[in-house]
Amino acid sequence: MKSSHFQALQIRTGLLFEDNDPAWPSSVLGWRGTEVLEFDGLGTMFGFAAEGRATLRVLGPVDLEFSLRPGMYFSLPYAGSIQGGVGFAVCRLRYQGLFSIGGPIEKEGRLKYIDGCTDTLLVPPVIRGDACLNHLHFPIGIQQTRHTHPSLRAGVIAAGSGRCICPSESDGSGEDVEFPLLAGIAFVIPAGGHHSFFTDTETMDVIAYHPDSDTGPIDDDHPMVNRTMIDGVSAARLQEIRTK
Repeated sequence: MKSSHFQALQIRTGLLFEDNDPAWPSSVLGWRGTEVLEFDGLGTMFGFAAEGRATLRVLGPVDLEFSLRPGMYFSLPYAGSIQGGVGFAVCRLRYQGLFSIGGPIEKEGRLKYIDGCTDTLLVPPVIRGDACLNHLHFPIGIQQTRHTHPSLRAGVIAAGSGRCICPSESDGSGEDVEFPLLAGIAFVIPAGGHHSFFTDTETMDVIAYHPDSDTGPIDDDHPMVNRTMIDGVSAARLQEIRTK
């Protein structure tokens, strides 16, 4: 089965897919077993431990080592490496994110999405427009509305199973083709790719990377400046005292 709208990837150690979008260049990678996946620090790595124990080594301002269980995730803007178990990662090139580790993921998302699905921003955009990492939860019996995204989507099936259905032709026409979605399978959906996810008798959890965002804080709108009050007026409205 082939489609220009969706590509399934078997996880191995190393580069799985390269997206050369000049606005948001991203490299999709994986790691498996004792083979070491190394990071050069030329971007920010978003990763998810899918199976087994993984060891994350950070070569940052201070050298650190962390043990990750299945369901944990990270954002790494430094050089480093990871090995052990099976995992999925995407490097957003030429982007300086924040270092973080979290998880395991919860049973459902915190935000309502579409068609009964929910979503949690695991790694939110530091500033509006930045990359982010999401956890999508699909209950049993989901029939998602066919849709597209304006930029690359890359992800991994974290748990459960489902199906992706998309058109066979690049213009969105043609007969539908179906891809099985099983735990441990990674995937990429190019910008503008038509697709919809379905579940049958099992729920499904998906970790999805977005190289960009249209939400998040900016200089003129963030909790610190909005909730700083001077005689009952938000500092966001007082340009004379704002940091230039």
